Order: sequence, then C-alpha cells, then structure tokens
Amino acid sequence: MADRDDQNRIRAPLPWLRHELRTPINQIIGYSEMLQEDAEDGGQQELSNDLGKITKAARMMLSLINEHLVPYSEGGGEPARTLQLGSETKRDDEHKKPSQPRAAEEKAGHGSLLVVDDNESNRDMLSRQLVRQGYTVDTAEDGDSALERVRNGSYDLILLDILMPGIDGIQVLEELKQDEKLRHIPVIMISALDEMSSVVRCIEQGAEDYLPKPFDPVLLRARIGASLDKKRFRDQEQSYIKAIVETQEMLNKELAEAAAYVMSILPEPMKGRIETKWHFIPSTQLGGDAFGYHWLDEKRFALYLLDVCGHGVGAALLSISVMNLLRSQSLPGTDFADPVSVEKTLNERFQMADQNEQYFTIWYGVYDSETRALCHASAGHPPAVLITGATADEAALHLLKSTGPPTGWDLDSEYRSSTVTVDRYNRLYLFSDGTYEITRTDGTMIKLDEFVSMLAKPEGNAENDLERVLAFSREANSGTSFEDDFSIVRVNFTFDA
Repeated sequence: MADRDDQNRIRAPLPWLRHELRTPINQIIGYSEMLQEDAEDGGQQELSNDLGKITKAARMMLSLINEHLVPYSEGGGEPARTLQLGSETKRDDEHKKPSQPRAAEEKAGHGSLLVVDDNESNRDMLSRQLVRQGYTVDTAEDGDSALERVRNGSYDLILLDILMPGIDGIQVLEELKQDEKLRHIPVIMISALDEMSSVVRCIEQGAEDYLPKPFDPVLLRARIGASLDKKRFRDQEQSYIKAIVETQEMLNKELAEAAAYVMSILPEPMKGRIETKWHFIPSTQLGGDAFGYHWLDEKRFALYLLDVCGHGVGAALLSISVMNLLRSQSLPGTDFADPVSVEKTLNERFQMADQNEQYFTIWYGVYDSETRALCHASAGHPPAVLITGATADEAALHLLKSTGPPTGWDLDSEYRSSTVTVDRYNRLYLFSDGTYEITRTDGTMIKLDEFVSMLAKPEGNAENDLERVLAFSREANSGTSFEDDFSIVRVNFTFDA
C-alpha cells in the first residue's frame, strides 16, 4: 500500500509539487534573513546587501511558483482560489530591511514555545528566529512526539505545522482541544499550503491564529505576541477565579466552624418542671441568631433569644459574646431577674458605634414558678407567642411584645416590661424573624400574623409542632436553604398537682 506522501502525489500532484518546491525556498529566505540581520547588527552593510539580493531572488522564485503552479478545479476552467496571507502577498520592495540595527526597535519576547514540524530545517530555522526574539523554544518532529511533550511539559504557545506524516497538525489540534488540561494552550497553525479550507478548519477547531510560510519576522513576532498576550489575560483571569474560589471555600469553612460553635453553646432540651424543645438551622451565610435558658435561682427561670443584624462570622461572634454574658450572668450592675435591667445594660455595653455598626434585637423573659408570672421585655425583637388556657378547648393566644428599639441604636433608649400569668395549658414560642420572613416563589412574603395563626392551630400531635413549623417554612422557601437563620424555641411550664 502506498504511504501517505505517495497518495498525496497521486491524488494531487500539483499541490504536492508546489509544497515540495516552496519548502526549501522558504528555508533559503529564512536563513538569509537571519544572516542579513546578523550582518546589519555587526555593521557589515555590504554583506547585508548581498544577502538581501539572495532573499529577493528567492522571493521572486516563490512568486513564480505561486503564480504558475496553482491547481485547477476538477472540471477545468478557472484556477482554484488560494488564500494569500502574510509575507507571500508583499511586493519585493516591501521587504527591504531598515538600515538601523533591529535590536533598537524589537521587543524581546517572553514565554516557552513548542515548534512542531516534520522538516528538520524548518524546525531549526523557525526555532532560531524565535530564540532571537527572546523566547525559550522546544521542538517536536511529528504529531505523536508533540502530544507527548505537551503532556509532560509546560508551554505557553504551540506553533504547529499542518502537513505532517502520521498524525497531522489538524489531528494534533483536535486532541489538544479535547483535553481539559491542554485546551487553554494557544496554537498557531503553520503551513506552506495557503488553502482557505485548511485555515477555516483550523480556526473552527480552536486554533488561535494561522501563519503561512515563509514567515515575515515582523508578522511572526506580532502574531505570537498577540497570542501570548491573550493567554496571559486568560491565565490572569483563571488566577483571579481560583483566588475567589479559594477565598469562598475558606469563608465557607469559617462559617461552618462558627455555626458549629454556635450550636455547641446552645442549651440542651430540658425535661422536668420546665420542658424545652428547639430547632436551629443556620443560613448559608450564617446569621446572628442565638438563644438560651437557665435557672436564675430555685424559682426563677430566664429565657431569651437574640438576632444580630447582618450575616457572617462577625454577626456570629457578637451573638456568642452576648450569649456568654447572659449565660454566666457577668454583666456588672445588672439584675438578671429584671428584663428591663438586662436590656438596658446590654444597650449600654453594645453600642453599634463600638461594634462595627452591628446591632441586635433580643426578647428576654423571666418566669416565676411560684406565682406563674412571666415578665418579659423586647428590644426590637418579634413578639413571643404564648398559648394558655385551662384546657386545649379554652386556649387563648397572647402576643408577648413590648416597646423598645434594637440594642445598640441609642445610648438613651428606654425599655418597658410586661407580665402575663401562665395557665396550666401552655405553649410559649420564641423565634427570630428568619422563621417567617421568607419570600415564596410567587414573590409574596409570609407575614407575622399568618405565621402566628399557623402556630395557634391545634393540628396533629403537639409534640410535632416544631416539625410542622419547619415544614411550613421550608415549603414556602421551595425547600432550599434559608437566607436567614431559622430559630424557634418551644417552652412548656409544668404545674404541681
């Protein structure tokens, strides 16, 4: 069976002949141009002029080949159109070199390039031109070795010949663009054939640019420089994206750690004289919700829920600080059995001007197990909901709210308390606005009165009331993660027989 080159000779003798004639002429032009540049840099003007004559004669011969060895279409008639690119379209007088040294007007290149060409002289000539321009250059003699070098090395740009035995340049290009790790490397296709179909196919396959032989040094430098500039911009963009992703991952880790810590300081559910149950689901950005409860003495029980404005680690740290002070009862000059005293001291201690403009709302109550009185005060927080009555049929709903601005707004803020008597049938709910300020898919938001009405419904097992609340909120939120912390606490006060 005839090899690939033999098949090309039989099927298209004129294109093959043109390719075979142009290749050595291109090498003559390339080498003579480099020698001419060396002569100019060394001040050998006479030698430079002679070398220029060699270059001019070679270009005239190349022009004759292009003009008289153009293949005709299969049906005869007009010659097939060819693409005239780069230095092959220039007139002889346009190739005259400037008399001043090129180093004065050329900018050194930077980057690692791979030259792929099956012709040794072509590889040598192009490599030497690129090294002169300041690039680091490696070479490959065929498609297989090119793929091996690219997979095992690191290149900023590949100059890839189209016509090669075995795997040709277009096939190499296809494999590079299908590889996720290599597809970002810009590829400039090179060939002595200037057919439009080859150019279009290369660009469609993802080639960055196309260069015809012989290479005009200025055009070569410009196209390589432009391709490397694009790659640098892409690399910089990827670097920024990577940095953003890493920062986001670090932030998510910090948020998860902060959420875990908040969970760790929340009190365990209680049984006995007072029974408690709660749900706490931190938002993806971590809000500033926190809550707690504990006995102040043998008969008085304190309970509270706070919500820091904003999200993130800063909000969580502020809520944790407040929680620790309340839990340890370590606010000097504070009567922790008096909700107004607690909220007044917190307001003085945590002015937003001293807390990076952060403030918080809080509901604070104290239950007296002897008198069954529940004294409470609110600093801008949603009201607690108390359901009382001698029996379930006689249940009455109470909104435990009182006037008072959020903690930290104004140093002279005033707070007032209210008191309610707890009956035998009772359910007290403390919650943050994240449990009901949820936007439905239709754009409407759950309102407080709608949420309170849902709490008051005696549907199903009373022990499953918090699960019902959570299901209600999740359904409104389409089951996705909450935009704000979801916090709700249920408290039941038991009575001695």
